Amino acid sequence: MVSVQQLTKKFGRQVAVNSLTFEVQKGEVLGFLGPNGAGKTTTMRMITGYLPPSGGRVKIDGFDLYDDPIEVKRRIGYLPENPPVYPELTVRQYLEFVAEIKDVPVSRRRAAVDRALERAQLGEVRDKRVGKLSKGFKQRVGLGQAIVHEPPVLILDEPTSSLDPKQRVEVRELISHLKGDHTVILSTHILPEVSEIADRVFILNRGHVMAVDTPANLSDRLRAREMVTVQLRVPASAAASQSAKRWEDVRTAFNALPGVAEVSVHPVDDMLNVRLESAVGVDLRPEVAPLVVGRGWQLLGLAADSLSLEQIFLTLVSDENQEARLKPGSPTES
Repeated sequence: MVSVQQLTKKFGRQVAVNSLTFEVQKGEVLGFLGPNGAGKTTTMRMITGYLPPSGGRVKIDGFDLYDDPIEVKRRIGYLPENPPVYPELTVRQYLEFVAEIKDVPVSRRRAAVDRALERAQLGEVRDKRVGKLSKGFKQRVGLGQAIVHEPPVLILDEPTSSLDPKQRVEVRELISHLKGDHTVILSTHILPEVSEIADRVFILNRGHVMAVDTPANLSDRLRAREMVTVQLRVPASAAASQSAKRWEDVRTAFNALPGVAEVSVHPVDDMLNVRLESAVGVDLRPEVAPLVVGRGWQLLGLAADSLSLEQIFLTLVSDENQEARLKPGSPTES
């Protein structure tokens, strides 16, 4: 649905975006991540045709942006960080105006506006002036203008920036409801949003692609060891009465498991959190439950740990970890 090949943007001698190549499949949500100044907004503006590139090609739904710019723009809904609204118009008037300039046929225009009002949950404010709305509703209006012509591709640049937590949740839910009906490229610096919404993440730093893959696959590529967390309770009758001695018994027992590389034990109230590390590919979980039950301990939790999206992001964009960069052409790139 979206194909970007060798996309480059230079401002004088500064290279803001350097030979980006990636694809987004139909119905997929791609989370666009990167620190400030990484080139995210510049890339989105080039994909939408608002900014000419210095090199490279963009295709949307099979149409080349530079050979068929009008056809491409018909297939894109764009929500910039600051929604392009007219404060003096009512919400309905504004969406009718946008539908007109986006060439929605007159016979379908009213239905298109009604559908956009419904999908963006703007019904209660449809007759209010845009300038009188809260930031959250203005963001919904911006989303409404992006979808009023029912484009197959949505480009959303920081759609929840400057919103309060409640408004962020509301807008995030709206975007989730659009998933599947639209191919979405979502730029944000709020990592939980990407974890909840995106199918894959695209990590950009200093204009370069650092990785394009699912968070789970990136975690697998970057982790040096397998990690398992065990939560348990050791009754005093099951071991020596002294707490320190019980903790040491737990450490010794887990250290004896085949494949264990490291054990750390942390008391939390009347429980113990035990973290086990092993070589990549060695799953310790099948051995843990029999050990705990056999010792007469109470097993409260058992889970395999993975790198969080925040850990992945920091690993890939930090200067001291440039060797961890997943270069284009690696198995993580589609």
